Amino acid sequence: MNQKKVAFSLFWRTFVLLLLLLACGVFAWARTLREFDAEPLAVDHSSRQLASVVSLSTESLRLVDRANRPALIQALDAREGLLLQPRAASDVWVAVGADKYLRRLDAALRSRLGRDVTLATLVNDAPGVWLGFSVEHEAWWLRVPPAMLQPPANAHGMSWLAVSVLITLLGSVLIARRINRPLRDLSFAASRIRGGEFDSRLDETTITNEIREVNMGFNRMARELARVEEDRAVMLAGISHDLRTPLARLRLETEMSVAEEEARNNMASDIDQLDAIIDKFMDYARPGSTRLRPVLLSKLIDKEAANFRDPSEIRISSCVAIDLEVLADEVELGRVFANLFENARRYGRSSDTGIAMVTVSYARAGAWLICTLRDSGPGVAPQKLGQLTTPFFRGDAARTAATGAGLGLAIVDKAMQRMGGQVEIVNAPDGGLQVHLRLRMPKPMRD
Repeated sequence: MNQKKVAFSLFWRTFVLLLLLLACGVFAWARTLREFDAEPLAVDHSSRQLASVVSLSTESLRLVDRANRPALIQALDAREGLLLQPRAASDVWVAVGADKYLRRLDAALRSRLGRDVTLATLVNDAPGVWLGFSVEHEAWWLRVPPAMLQPPANAHGMSWLAVSVLITLLGSVLIARRINRPLRDLSFAASRIRGGEFDSRLDETTITNEIREVNMGFNRMARELARVEEDRAVMLAGISHDLRTPLARLRLETEMSVAEEEARNNMASDIDQLDAIIDKFMDYARPGSTRLRPVLLSKLIDKEAANFRDPSEIRISSCVAIDLEVLADEVELGRVFANLFENARRYGRSSDTGIAMVTVSYARAGAWLICTLRDSGPGVAPQKLGQLTTPFFRGDAARTAATGAGLGLAIVDKAMQRMGGQVEIVNAPDGGLQVHLRLRMPKPMRD
């Protein structure tokens, strides 16, 4: 039998957590204030008790004649532990000194009994708490037992202050994490969806109503996107496959039935162009799974550049070190460079020579490698740079004259995302277009 889980709204969950934090904080701060307030209370209590003892001793000495004073002194010592003795001018005594508690106690006693009261910690080499006072022009010393002094209880005041601050900080951090965790999970899942990983799922069993509903909606959206992506890939693959058969027949009919060589070549060129467009659709519709492994970047660039042999259209020079490796899928990365070289051949030609001069360079940035391809073309309007990786988008009027499918840079962007990298397209400061490929480098082997 399934038990129904208790559900809370986000408001009540936050309210309960903040209430617990406030309760713990108030308790800790109240205990801290109590510890810091203990010393003044102890001084007041001890000063009252000592003032009463001095007053009683003074009255007793006044009422008892000199002959019976020894018996009084003996009785006070035996019953109350009070040592009463005359004070001589030759007595050597030590004042309270730097002890903060005793100094406050001395000031409190003086305010209660007058300025002629003296508080000492040592009299004639006898330690203790000694009170000096006068009775009818006679000076006396009274040593009180330690039990009459209430010691200050604020020894743990700083500890409780540290505990209070720690409880407040830890409670705030925990509550912030509890509240922020669903948003962090949602952001992480959204980033995975953006990278083409449609299997991302969020917890649908959380007790918070709003978060559970958002997670359920997000999971439904992810499933729908996965289904749409799968349908799109199947549709594009099916269309591409179905178009190749009539294209092959058209090529055969052209070769056999068109007598004029120029017309035959033009028709064959159109068929080749359609076939290339189909290849672009197939590339863009490929599944998102990749296998990343160390790839020699210079070797791969040379391999893809070898397919562009006509020096009257494009010339590619690479400055990449021969032993430089990146973490990538070799087929995907080869497709990236092939599309970038083709893009430069079509649109990156110099206005002076009519040749696309492409330079490939690199720079290290921590665990990443930035590979930069630059052509010698006119560049792209700044407001359109962000749209270049959009499928079927072309940069400017000059580029719309081309007959491609408009998928080259979209394929580059998608392939880089599948490999965990990034692509950035900018205009070079002194002309031309620059494409920065951000690729992860393999971790170095430890000895």
